Amino acid sequence: MDSCDFYEKFFEKKVLVCADIYSVFEIDGFRLGLFAYKKMNEKHIFGSNCLPSIEVENLQTLENKIKDLDLCFPLTKIGNNWVVEFVDSEGNHIELTTEV
Repeated sequence: MDSCDFYEKFFEKKVLVCADIYSVFEIDGFRLGLFAYKKMNEKHIFGSNCLPSIEVENLQTLENKIKDLDLCFPLTKIGNNWVVEFVDSEGNHIELTTEV
């Protein structure tokens, strides 16, 4: 599954632009870009303290979203939130969260 297919299924929205180098999703006024840095032969330096985090409406929605995903941090209650982390189709770690 490529990144456009993965995120179309995850966000339940069609990709606005799906291209080999840069694809774009529009999600409720927010634009998410997917950049294929390897195809552009760009060096990629991984950070050590930043993780994209996406909030969903409620725990049921969160549980439905993660049922077929590769989890790298299990669903855990932290403070007033439920938090889980998954690996996307390109190996990136993404966090999902919802209030208790």
